[in-house]
Amino acid sequence: MFDNADDIHPLFEGAPDSTEFKKLRKRIVRETREAIEQYGMVERGAKWLVCLSGGKDSYTLLAVLHELQWRGLLPVELLACNLDQGQPGFPATVLPEFLEKMGVPHRIEYQDTYSIVVDKVPAGRTFCALCSRLRRGNLYRIAREEGCSAVVLGHHRDDILETFFMNLFHGGRLATMPPKLVNEEGDLFVYRPLAHVAEADCERFASAMNYPIIPCDLCGSQDGLQRQQVKQILDGWEKNSPGRRQVMFRALMNARPSHLLDPKLFDFAGLTRGTGEDILDLR
Repeated sequence: MFDNADDIHPLFEGAPDSTEFKKLRKRIVRETREAIEQYGMVERGAKWLVCLSGGKDSYTLLAVLHELQWRGLLPVELLACNLDQGQPGFPATVLPEFLEKMGVPHRIEYQDTYSIVVDKVPAGRTFCALCSRLRRGNLYRIAREEGCSAVVLGHHRDDILETFFMNLFHGGRLATMPPKLVNEEGDLFVYRPLAHVAEADCERFASAMNYPIIPCDLCGSQDGLQRQQVKQILDGWEKNSPGRRQVMFRALMNARPSHLLDPKLFDFAGLTRGTGEDILDLR
């Protein structure tokens, strides 16, 4: 499937010929396709706004979606989009030049949200929440202007797990970033096709492809972020028990409302003997 040099999308040109890389690539493509199918993301003939930050995850997302489209497995139109948020020193020419070279349809949008974030967020507080809201609002606007039905983000399995534990530890709720949702206005889908893909695989893939990675100096420059703390905890668990991340991720796909405590999800008050619900099953 991947060995014919004459039958390959430009985003994969120069890919390593090693067996290890081919397995990595096939795994990422397979897991992405599985998530797209499992969560019903495809509307035939739709147009997706694929958000490209310049990080390893968004490059992986862009490449894999174009791979699936190239193979006839993703019958949607793809438009890559980078939102230049006006961060000092941001290499504004890197992504346009890369996308032009790869023949990827794209839109580059400049909106100085950086100045707003720095002005509004008190000293010592993290920028992520406000930065994310401003970025998302602009991406929704761009999607509407371009006639897109979905905004597609590069969040992977580890992002989803970290968000779950952040909500658990700090928000007092069992929630995370779903693979598919509808925005508050009800007019756009938000998709995360890399939901099943491990962060380490994205990192290995983007590094092997030598994509021009652009770091985020806004949030990345701040220490003590809640997400970094959670990541350290998960790293420790994974080190002591390899495969723990994947087990926890599977748990998010196997929720049992009758074995939790939310009366809005399960009618505990209406539960009667003989209903067939084994409330003592603690497996």
